[in-house]
Amino acid sequence: MPMYEYQCNACHADFERLVRGDAVPTCPECGSSELTKVLSRLAPAGKIEAIRMSNRRAAAAQGLFNNYSASDQARLLKGKNV
Repeated sequence: MPMYEYQCNACHADFERLVRGDAVPTCPECGSSELTKVLSRLAPAGKIEAIRMSNRRAAAAQGLFNNYSASDQARLLKGKNV
């Protein structure tokens, strides 16, 4: 499930979304689905692990890890491989 960055054409908000299959993301500010996919910036060296963990915590908060067992979720959020 890839993470994409978007800019809303209606309100110009910038945001990231984990996108499943054919799902159409919407703007968290105004709810519009008229979005432009933007090019992601490179993460500075040494910050990649922190960014990855932050994205995993955000995915867990959105319920996107619900296909994992509770112990696997705990391992993922601690940064250990499943």
